[in-house]
Amino acid sequence: MVKIAPSILSADFADMAAGVKLMEQAGVEYLHCDVMDGVFVPNITFGFKMIEDIRKKTSLPMDVHLMIDKPERYVERFAEAGADIITVHVEATVHLQRTLQAIRQCGKKAGAVLNPATPLEMVKYVLDDVEMILLMSVNPGYGGQGFIPAVMGKITELKEMIHAHGKEIEIEIDGGVNKETAAGIAAAGADVLVAGSAVFSAPDPVQAVRELRESIK
Repeated sequence: MVKIAPSILSADFADMAAGVKLMEQAGVEYLHCDVMDGVFVPNITFGFKMIEDIRKKTSLPMDVHLMIDKPERYVERFAEAGADIITVHVEATVHLQRTLQAIRQCGKKAGAVLNPATPLEMVKYVLDDVEMILLMSVNPGYGGQGFIPAVMGKITELKEMIHAHGKEIEIEIDGGVNKETAAGIAAAGADVLVAGSAVFSAPDPVQAVRELRESIK
């Protein structure tokens, strides 16, 4: 079953608890939390306090996506704040394998993230160190962007790479996911779909999640 991970970046920050409650009602599998530092990406979102406060409001697994420079500096802090999965960009850390190991040593699931133009070769030698690989299907920094079609083939290639390696690793897709694109993304081999604007900008976010699932079926 393909999992849905709504991005709270698109939720109402003034009433985050209500948005989280809606996602519980919708039966989503993960909450996706986009942490941006204004350095690695041209936007600033939130940090440890937001993760801590959301953790108090829900038992949903928190999928924390660090779009920050030198993420190894903050792995322990985000683990302590309540993250269940921590994903880091291969472009943002010099010693990727060491950073992934640090996440796992905190008792959390580790993931590597690739920007649209970053080749799969960058994760070839860390497959034993991850539980998830996140493929960006937009250039990171802002919600509401359109899906980059070239990433579709990348999903299929990654699925084949993982299958050949013989380990269970989830493929997560972030960017431009909606009820028009979800079916093709899932068919290409994605396991987890991150959806922000498609869910939280809808008149009824719970119904939006249902429609997303229905489009996959």
